[in-house]
Amino acid sequence: MTQQIHGTVADGFETVREEFAAFVAGELADYEGQLCAYVHGRKVVDLWAGDGNDAESLYGVFSSTKGAAHLVVALLVQDGTLELDRKVTYYWPEFGTEGKAALTLRDLVTHRAGLIGLDAGFSEDELADDRAIAERLADQRPFWRPGTAFGYHALVIGALAGEVVRRATGHTLQEIYEERVRAPYGLDFYLGLPEALEPRFRSVRPMAPTAKQQAVLDAAPRGPHTLASIASNTHVAEPGDLVGHANSRTVRAKGPASAGGVAAARGLAGMYAAAISEVAGRPPLLKPDTVAEVGQVHSVGYDLVARGHRAFGLGFQATGEAWYLFLGAGAFGHAGAGGSQAFADPRSGLAYGYTRRRIAFPGGAAPENERLVRAAHTAALAS
Repeated sequence: MTQQIHGTVADGFETVREEFAAFVAGELADYEGQLCAYVHGRKVVDLWAGDGNDAESLYGVFSSTKGAAHLVVALLVQDGTLELDRKVTYYWPEFGTEGKAALTLRDLVTHRAGLIGLDAGFSEDELADDRAIAERLADQRPFWRPGTAFGYHALVIGALAGEVVRRATGHTLQEIYEERVRAPYGLDFYLGLPEALEPRFRSVRPMAPTAKQQAVLDAAPRGPHTLASIASNTHVAEPGDLVGHANSRTVRAKGPASAGGVAAARGLAGMYAAAISEVAGRPPLLKPDTVAEVGQVHSVGYDLVARGHRAFGLGFQATGEAWYLFLGAGAFGHAGAGGSQAFADPRSGLAYGYTRRRIAFPGGAAPENERLVRAAHTAALAS
């Protein structure tokens, strides 16, 4: 039975609906997902599919959370509250042990600290608590000389940035996000999901690889104490898993800023629209100079953790370089391990958000985003 596509698209964006429908038709019968896009602050795509799913359903968006976390950092830099080229120890004196004293905030948020995890690993309770992560990492020796290379700080970057924010402002990153970003725009993108909204959450479903896909996963190089295993906290005696992390009420309630966010596609796209465009009479959250700086590539090349080519701006992924080469230079955002994707492309005015319930193969931004983003970007340029 063909899945029904719900929602609307603006004139000129019909090809986006066609691409979404074509993709959904080839997916498992239990597919659930949402797609939303804005252009210059105007919502132009608002689609969803799946039994029991609607535009207000909420999903675990894993590392797409990092976009919200680093939007807070960008706002505080823009305000002058944070300075990117100050040493982290200016804000957080205890951080300076084990060769980290010279590290700047700019290096920290661009994944250059070498502080990807702990020798001994974290407990599941600690991974739900940014303060606990930061406290333990302050004493950890980096896994490479800070500033000399970069590697994806998958589960800890939000806690590291968040501790700097807390020391500088007296408020948590989550509190500032709620006050300055989520609440004013009514965004369905939460770093700390209120219990009253729990009925809207759709629990994450595990990946369902084909036999061929499973063989690819099984052949991936791995080891018990590699940088990749330390960064993903799988080197501990009883490692957790992505599905369990997102499906934990404790994680959703605390909203750890690396991977604990909960969102609808409307919330993801709406946040990036607000970042770069006037929305509902409100000026953009970020000034043009700030937009240019956060989207400027800072770390590019071989990622020591991901073991491949990656590119980061200031906390955000450099989306055009990291994922979609057809996007304009300066596009910035963040994908999530379950398959979510969200970004802003300032040159076309496109703000994009995508969620799905079942984790996509092979992880990271779901492969369908390539065709969906291309269709949305082409339509945005023509609008």
